[in-house]
Amino acid sequence: MNDPREELAEIAASVRALVEWYDATGVSGLPRSEGAPRSPAAPTPAVVAPARAAAPPPARAAAPTPPAFVAPAPAPAPQPAAPAPQRLVIPEGRAAVAAVARPLPAATTPDERRTRLALLAEEARTCTRCVLSEKRKQAVFARGNPFAELCFVGEGPGADEDALGEPFVGAAGQLLDRMIGAMGFARDEVYICNVVKCRPPDNRKPERDEMAACDPFLHQQLALVQPKVIVALGATAVAGMLGATDGITRMRGKWKLYRGAVPVMPTFHPAYLLRQPAAKRDVWSDLQEVMRLLGKAPKAGG
Repeated sequence: MNDPREELAEIAASVRALVEWYDATGVSGLPRSEGAPRSPAAPTPAVVAPARAAAPPPARAAAPTPPAFVAPAPAPAPQPAAPAPQRLVIPEGRAAVAAVARPLPAATTPDERRTRLALLAEEARTCTRCVLSEKRKQAVFARGNPFAELCFVGEGPGADEDALGEPFVGAAGQLLDRMIGAMGFARDEVYICNVVKCRPPDNRKPERDEMAACDPFLHQQLALVQPKVIVALGATAVAGMLGATDGITRMRGKWKLYRGAVPVMPTFHPAYLLRQPAAKRDVWSDLQEVMRLLGKAPKAGG
């Protein structure tokens, strides 16, 4: 017969194991015998931790809207400064002339001026506006620098000029070249032309209608050359440019204005000086006035 104490110890161990199993599985109630109907076990509710509200993603700082691109306005091209009007300083006693003296307006570039002068010379060579064209050998347009500051205007071509097609190449022209040299200019530094471009028969004085026919050539020449000072050689030159009819003896040495813009110094024609050498002193005095006006020291003598 077994010891009751051992049986009791075995029962206590079984009960203890059952209680531990209940604790471990969460089962309640006593175990049933094999085959007995089982009541459905209540589902053990799963312990679900309440879901945390999702933290809203951090708001992104809105990217700054780039400013609209505005192309910078191009810097204005620097405008060349308008050349200051060149006022010629005329010696005391000629202030009335200096007050209004100004260069003719520059209407064209140097290349255009040179081209227009060439076209004008070609037009003069084929001109038949007056009777002088009937007996000429050729028209005589000009010689010298087309951009000269000093211009000489004579009466008309003679026999030598008609033959060679260049003004002031005879004896009077050689004297004029010496006068130009005494003024401190080279022969080709000045511009030389005549009121009429064709030789009058027997070197006579040109008639008024002949001068009027050539007026457009003369005025266009001077407008394109734009001299600072003009020397009018003889009464016909003064009449052709200015319309003045006073004798050259009364007009010489007294400043005039061509078209209200360019100072004109009337003086004797070199051909007259060949006949009256004593008048050279007066002409040299006139030319010295021109040199003072241009700020150019003349050479001694004359």
